[in-house]
Amino acid sequence: MKTIYYTAATLDGFLADPDNSLEWLFQFQPPGGEDHYEAFVQHVGALAMGSTTYDWLLNHEIFPEGGAPKPWFYAQPSWVFSSRSLRVVAGADIRFVQGDVRPVHAEMLKAAAGKNLWIVGGGELAGQFYDHGLLDEIVVSLASVTLGAGAPLLPRRIVDPPLKLLSARQWGDGFAVLKYAVPKPGT
Repeated sequence: MKTIYYTAATLDGFLADPDNSLEWLFQFQPPGGEDHYEAFVQHVGALAMGSTTYDWLLNHEIFPEGGAPKPWFYAQPSWVFSSRSLRVVAGADIRFVQGDVRPVHAEMLKAAAGKNLWIVGGGELAGQFYDHGLLDEIVVSLASVTLGAGAPLLPRRIVDPPLKLLSARQWGDGFAVLKYAVPKPGT
């Protein structure tokens, strides 16, 4: 069981543009054949995200303007870190939390029943898991676009020891999928 920050980012290291939009990502069509997302999510037992990620999903995917509401994407229990009240998706196992990630991580481990934990985003939330030695891997699909500014992939200084590259592969003509082992802080 691992805690994995699995995300997509631009070549210049941003998850979202300065308005917290992910629209840049949806110009890419998944290539035929192997779908690394489907393979990844099969091994996920619980996930966590920040309120900005959750809000974007609600406003653009679950409750799209002018469209019919859609169901929540995930069957797994989902923890949303937020200090404010957010809309609820009916029938979804979504748990709103705030504060220290450590007790939430312990709850997620129990709920995951031996499967991996997925840190969906954003970068600051993934950084908090890193700060407490709870992040095991980073899998980032680097897209062939740049934004120049926005929400950073992982706003932490990780230099000594550096991340350890486990694999690098091409996915279609728009992504390089990089998988890293994360050293524990202070090792």
